[in-house]
Amino acid sequence: MEITEIKTRLTLKEVLEHYGLKPDKQLRLNCPFHPDRTPSMQVYYKTQTAYCFSSNCPTHGKSLDVIDFIMHKESCSKHEAIKKSERLLAGNVSPAQELTRVALLTNMFTYFRNAVHNSKPAREYLESRGLDYGKTEIGYNSGQFHHGTRKDEALIEACLKYGLLLDKGQTNNRTGERAYSPFGKGGIVFPLKNQQNQIVSLYFRSTADDRQARHFYLRDRQGLYPKYPKPETTKLILTEAIIDAATLLQIPGIATEHEILACYGTNGLTEEHIKAIQSLNNLEEIIFFFDGDAAGLEGARKQGEKLKGLLPEIKISRVNTPESEDVNSLYINHADSAEALFTHLLDSRTSFDAPNGSFYSSNEPVSNEKKEIREQIQSTVPEPPKPTPSQTISQTKTNTQKPPQPIPQPKTNAQKPTSGPSLAAGSFDSTNPHRIIYFTDTAHYYVKGGVRQEPDRLQISLMVEGKGNGAYNRYRNRLDLYENKQTERIAREAAEKLNLRADLLELDLCRLTDLLEDYRDSRETGQKPESARIVLDSTKSGHCKDFLSKPNLIQRFNGLIGKAGVVGEENNRVFLFCIAASYGMPDTLHALIQGSSGSGKTHLLVKISSFIPDEDVKRFTRVTESSFYNYGMYDLKNKLICLEDLDGMKEEAQLAFRELQSREMLSSSTTGQDEKGNNRAYEKTVYGPIASMACTTKGEIYEDNMNRCFLIAVDETKEQTQRIIAYQNQKASGKIDGQEERKTTEFIQNCVRMLKPHEVVNPYADRVNLPEEAHKIRRLNGLYQSFVKQMTLMNQYRRKKDQKGRLITEKEDLQTAAEIMFDSIVLKIDELDGSLRLFYEQLKSYIKGKGEAYESYSFGQREIRQALNISKTQLQRYIHDLLGLEYICQAGGHINKGYRYKIVYWDDVAKLKGKVKRHLQGQLDQLEILATP
Repeated sequence: MEITEIKTRLTLKEVLEHYGLKPDKQLRLNCPFHPDRTPSMQVYYKTQTAYCFSSNCPTHGKSLDVIDFIMHKESCSKHEAIKKSERLLAGNVSPAQELTRVALLTNMFTYFRNAVHNSKPAREYLESRGLDYGKTEIGYNSGQFHHGTRKDEALIEACLKYGLLLDKGQTNNRTGERAYSPFGKGGIVFPLKNQQNQIVSLYFRSTADDRQARHFYLRDRQGLYPKYPKPETTKLILTEAIIDAATLLQIPGIATEHEILACYGTNGLTEEHIKAIQSLNNLEEIIFFFDGDAAGLEGARKQGEKLKGLLPEIKISRVNTPESEDVNSLYINHADSAEALFTHLLDSRTSFDAPNGSFYSSNEPVSNEKKEIREQIQSTVPEPPKPTPSQTISQTKTNTQKPPQPIPQPKTNAQKPTSGPSLAAGSFDSTNPHRIIYFTDTAHYYVKGGVRQEPDRLQISLMVEGKGNGAYNRYRNRLDLYENKQTERIAREAAEKLNLRADLLELDLCRLTDLLEDYRDSRETGQKPESARIVLDSTKSGHCKDFLSKPNLIQRFNGLIGKAGVVGEENNRVFLFCIAASYGMPDTLHALIQGSSGSGKTHLLVKISSFIPDEDVKRFTRVTESSFYNYGMYDLKNKLICLEDLDGMKEEAQLAFRELQSREMLSSSTTGQDEKGNNRAYEKTVYGPIASMACTTKGEIYEDNMNRCFLIAVDETKEQTQRIIAYQNQKASGKIDGQEERKTTEFIQNCVRMLKPHEVVNPYADRVNLPEEAHKIRRLNGLYQSFVKQMTLMNQYRRKKDQKGRLITEKEDLQTAAEIMFDSIVLKIDELDGSLRLFYEQLKSYIKGKGEAYESYSFGQREIRQALNISKTQLQRYIHDLLGLEYICQAGGHINKGYRYKIVYWDDVAKLKGKVKRHLQGQLDQLEILATP
């Protein structure tokens, strides 16, 4: 069945009824895709679509048809949603007959949990790890749930769909039936839950060999363990592993006073973790309880730095876990005094010093009661062995947080010496994203060139170094770690060349695959690597916060922009700055800068973009047709894109640019080759959102771009030209301090770094309307509301929050937005673009100066060129456009001697501006009257 036929026959009402959803009288309902206390989803039966207005919704910004709704509701692919749509039309599907992801995983975890009682190996393993399956949600996967009397075809299909079973692609020799491989067989199982406390994924930990402990996450990992923190959380403990979080949950004194959340390894602080933490309005402190090894220390430092940058007001601290210990091992070794031990460790935690990227003693006063507890457990905590000289040196390096130092490598006549960080066996170092290092007892592995954000493959350039005869032998190759046969072949070839065991190399590559997956997942938040991020020290952040907390912020920003070297353009420059500063916000903004050639529009774009942190700006002079599609998945997320010449872009590149502006993502189908050289198709996605600024001399031809952007006309008056010349002369004579301009620019950048994304609610949104004469008023109204939000976000240090943690717009934000946007609104109403309007007003003024009979006065092009000092090419374009719009007409002349023209439409733009101003100001004044008691 065709998609168009499905959309024609299957109504949205039928889909909603299938899921038990019923809109209210206003056709609103609580969105099923995110926690929603008040209805935020609007149903449109006329178009058979639904739209959620909450920015917290994963579908926000998308209009959902029946297929999209099923796809998001079922967490399935579009193909699977189409198949279900067909079954709904056939009338043979009911909710009870089909297992959703949540229903399946809930049922399966109940089965796994009951399996613990029947499995002696599982109970023995849990006992060895100090875990009480009666107190904690733990299951065991024996791998028998699809056999014998439990065999059910519907269950098998659902397990295949969601990854609990893997099709081995062969038949059972005894029964002749399809053979399946259970995922995570022989492992204990923990549930991962979403914000509605539903099980949406599972984590398996192998019980076979703890020294080679393997971690398995179900396909399409989502959810948190043990659950989303409570909204009223004040203190949150982050553990390195799920088993550590499960251990802490068994200690009443810890679990009662703290919320506990497990990371998925040292690099496993995912975007879902961060969003959950950012939603905690009462949060006061985040405590890292990571392992006491080098990886745990470095992981706590990196993640602490990341959270400090996102949540500068929240205290970040770390528990000083004893060396070579973790939460679970401490609990096992000190079971009799576990609560006292962990209380002691929490009391002596250290705080994070963001400027130095390290932790320091919090020097909190310790009560006599706590001192007594510490004295009681001192004899219980084992005294660490005295370090050897080499260990002392290593420990000193760790404590002072210095980067790892190179170690000398043996030289041979045929090879140059290799230098690398001093890592212990089992260490994984991703400090340099283009040279990732993994050391084991078997060999040293180097991933050159980094890892691409492609979820369906893991292609790397690998160098393996093996120790033999006192020299480092090397093996190099490219491979996809998701291709099992290829991985086995690479292990055999490397083993043969380096004189190593192939089975050990293959085990190392399997572990490296897990580590690289975790590393890649940790980059999916779109944040820059910690090494590239700039963290403000307390002095700089204090100055910025003081600046952002005072009244008249936008006017003061405008003054700083002038001090930084932007001459004139008072309204345009602050307008563009506010648009550029939206790059990291929920609703990003876009600007199209219009002006004639040589008017200074590119200079204005470059200067304004310099006020945005360099790490978040991408400036382009030229863009090829497919370049936007070839970025990494998150390379453009929350970036400011600056195009110096939109006129030079081809249509394909403009289309990609517009899609990034409106859809906030690009998706393309492309062709690649597998390991056998066969072509196959795969999807490539590049995510936004982006903010953008672009320059053009022909704004009127970019209808689609203009609808998405604010229009800004460069000031081309003689007065502005004189201001620019005066500035240039002063700078050339040394009267302007360039160093002071650079300091001002740096301060503005730091202030932008201090602005954080928030959800905004505008209680006045329905009281201020734009003039009906505005062109494309639907989209312009959306732009206006987004700009009002941006005004609120710029003033976030002075705005109050509601009970949901949303910033509340004040009347000052609407007033400021209307004043700054005024010229842009007029440009939307005026059918002449900015530079053409300026020329036309100059032309009318010149003609009116010819006397009382000016309305019948005719003019030639040479006359106007000399009178207005304009180039021939530019004038011809203006004449052509005014003729087409019937503002002027031909009034004689000849092609050889030149035509004569006269004005036939004497419009009054000043009157138009006055009308628009009165319209807006009248509504804003009415807000003041309504607010007056």
